[in-house]
Amino acid sequence: MATEAETGTGTGAETGTGTETGEPALTVDELAARAGVTVRTVRFYSTRGLLPPPELGPRRVGRYGPGHLSRLALIEELQRQGLTLAAIERYLNRLPEGLSAQDLAIHRALVTSWMPDEAEDTSREELERRAGRALTEEDVDRLAAMNVLERDGSGGGFRVDPGLLHLGVRLLDVPIAPEAILAARTVLLEHARATARELSRLFRDEVETRTPDVAAMKSLSAHMQPLVVQALVTAFQRSLNDELRTAYEDAERG
Repeated sequence: MATEAETGTGTGAETGTGTETGEPALTVDELAARAGVTVRTVRFYSTRGLLPPPELGPRRVGRYGPGHLSRLALIEELQRQGLTLAAIERYLNRLPEGLSAQDLAIHRALVTSWMPDEAEDTSREELERRAGRALTEEDVDRLAAMNVLERDGSGGGFRVDPGLLHLGVRLLDVPIAPEAILAARTVLLEHARATARELSRLFRDEVETRTPDVAAMKSLSAHMQPLVVQALVTAFQRSLNDELRTAYEDAERG
C-alpha cells in the first residue's frame, strides 16, 4: 500500500497552498496542477531522476517547493522542443548544482525564447489550479493587462500564455502599480526590438560580405539565436545588478 510520502496526499490541514515563501509547501497533486501536468508525469520524471525527491514533512508527506516547480516547467519546455528524455537528462546534468528557482526560470526562458508562442484555452477553474490560488476579477484584469491572458468572449474561458502565467501570478503580489509594470514592459519591448534590429542588420551585413545567400543567412540565424539570447540575458542581469547596487548605495548615503 502506498504511503502518504509516496502519494503526496494528506489531510486538508496539511495541504500546502503555494510556494511563495520558498519553503516546500506543495503536495504532488498540487505540484502537478500548478505545472499543468498529471501526477503520473511527476512520478515518472522522479523515477527517471529528472526531478529531485520531495522533502518529507509531518506524517512523512512529500512536499515540493519552487525549485521543483521551476525544474518541472523546464523539463516540459525541453520536451516541447523535441528533446528525448535522455537528452533532457544530459542537459539537466550539465546545469550547476544549487540553482535557485529563479535560475531555473532563466534557463527555461532561454529554451523557449526562440519557440513560437502557443496560447492555451482554459477554464476559470483550471486557470486557478495552474495559478495555485483563487483569482479575483481585479487579478484577472491585471493578468490581462500584462498580456498573460485574454478572455475568450464566452464569459467563462480564457486564452492563456503558459510561459507568462507563473511570472504574472507572482507579479500580482508585488507592491507595484499595474501602470508601472506596463511601463516597464514597454521599455523592455522597445529596447528589445531595437537590439534585435541592430543585431539582424549586423548579421545580414556579415553574410552579404561573404555570400549574398538567404539560406546562409537563415543558417547563421539559427545557430546564433540561442547564443545571442543567452548573451542578452547575461548582459541584462549584470547591468541590472550594477544599477541596483548603485541605487542602494545612493540611498544609504542619502
